[in-house]
Amino acid sequence: MSDKKENNQIEENHDDCKKQCDELDHKYKLALADYQNLLKQTAKERVDLAMYANEALILEMIPVYDNLKLTLLHYPPDGDKNWLIGLQHVIQQFKKTLEDNGIKEIETTNKKFDHNLMEAVETTETTDKKLDDVVEKELKSGYQLHDKVIIPARVAVYKFNN
Repeated sequence: MSDKKENNQIEENHDDCKKQCDELDHKYKLALADYQNLLKQTAKERVDLAMYANEALILEMIPVYDNLKLTLLHYPPDGDKNWLIGLQHVIQQFKKTLEDNGIKEIETTNKKFDHNLMEAVETTETTDKKLDDVVEKELKSGYQLHDKVIIPARVAVYKFNN
């Protein structure tokens, strides 16, 4: 009888140990998954930090670039052509530098209005249904840093009116 009682107790202890082992195994797997997620999150944050580290500087440079582009609109027809060529060259260099750093201008002309990239600040009524929600003109350039919109384009949009 004593052996049977002892065997039952051993089985109970074994079951308890197995249960405890299963619980610890489950906790280990949860902790391991949390750790792996933390590693992935940290790696993603590092990549994002590197990609967007220059955002503040770029935001300060874009108005200068926009102003340079505006000078071309006010160039006098009888002005010095060499000055114009030099200015165009500087603007191209500036644009290439921005592009090399992940900045791209948002294309708007004759595009369908996209509220994710653009801000409609003006509307123009049209009787042409095809032009409904199409950008009429760009009022101010917009920019993206990689895939993130840092400055939305300000545009005038056609609205259909029957």
